[in-house]
Amino acid sequence: MPEGISAPLPTKETPMYFRILPDDASGEMTYLLADMDAREALLVDPRGRDLPVLSALLAERELRLRWVLRTHQHDERMPQEPALLASLGAPVVQGQAGPGICLAGEGDVRPFGNELVRVLATPGHTAGCLSFAWRDRLFCGGLLAIDTCPHQPRPAAPEALWDSVKQRVFTLPDETLLFAAHERRSRAVSTVLEQRRWHPFFAVLSRDAFLARVAALPGSGAPENPVFHRHADMADR
Repeated sequence: MPEGISAPLPTKETPMYFRILPDDASGEMTYLLADMDAREALLVDPRGRDLPVLSALLAERELRLRWVLRTHQHDERMPQEPALLASLGAPVVQGQAGPGICLAGEGDVRPFGNELVRVLATPGHTAGCLSFAWRDRLFCGGLLAIDTCPHQPRPAAPEALWDSVKQRVFTLPDETLLFAAHERRSRAVSTVLEQRRWHPFFAVLSRDAFLARVAALPGSGAPENPVFHRHADMADR
């Protein structure tokens, strides 16, 4: 896994540490946030296969992990994933129930150090998708990729997906930064303004046209393929 992108956040408040950890093979993204005064951290969408790297990174910075936040999960394909993530020693938070899971929903708050992350219910990519809001950024997982429909042949709930994007994400301030769970053409970060104006599914189409286009996607009704859009990304480069 690459070393990632480190970016100290300029603020007169709590000194923060923010790191993006991409996976070149799959295009998946993990995000690390930490309050450096309190030495408390959280991970958004970590991958079980990266546990040694994640543990080493936390130890290097002397950070205590408070939460493992999952915007969505495909545990039917990877049933060992919840147990692997639980071995990091922090509660695993997601929108769908499971053994040892800390279930979260709309309006819940997860503190770390002097900071707060707010939970938004944004179903669609999967039935229990969550997004996590912190300061001026939203970690929206598989809900909204930069220029395509979410990363699977067909969303679990297309109607809910439309409503989550249009009524929850696109009503946020223009400058809100959106962090996706997958990169697309080497990009994973956008803004609400950009996506509201230019997204080929959500900016241009009507609701009915969106639902018709999703229904016509290749693989409609087929099992999810985790590398479906990754292959398209590589072809685009």
